[in-house]
Amino acid sequence: MSQALTLARPYARAAFNAARDEGRIKAWSDAMGFAARVAADPRAQAVLRHPQLTSEKASHLLAIDGADASVHRFVRMLADNRRLALLPEIAGLFEQLRAEAERVVKARVTSATALSDSELASIRDGLKRRFGREVELETAIDESLIGGAVIDAGDVVIDGSVKGKLARLQSALAA
Repeated sequence: MSQALTLARPYARAAFNAARDEGRIKAWSDAMGFAARVAADPRAQAVLRHPQLTSEKASHLLAIDGADASVHRFVRMLADNRRLALLPEIAGLFEQLRAEAERVVKARVTSATALSDSELASIRDGLKRRFGREVELETAIDESLIGGAVIDAGDVVIDGSVKGKLARLQSALAA
């Protein structure tokens, strides 16, 4: 996985720079997301690895309808360099660069039960104050947490779950 990310990073930066220079970051984001989903599909992988598939045809298969010529050229360059398998990693890194440029933090809130809109707004406001950026929340439910929530915002993880507190207590008592 780390090798794939290492290989994907320069491609993601190049794609992001091209999108930013064109002023079409959203369009590129949509196109990269589509291409990544197609490239990750096992049936599509078999087609993309076919020796008779040309780079031009591969770029048309992976490009979203109405995509710019620059997106087609980018995907074709990936095909020429035999890097189509990296599209999911490239798209993920592209989205990280986009979030950084747009000053947005993406956070995942996992709770034991569904959170109300006011609770989510309170979490969003707290994270906005902490990071000084806009916050996009994604929610999930994990009943094994017993109570509370775990907030994962990139490099920061805040574990306020009962399960986490019990694990820390157990570690403290065992030491």
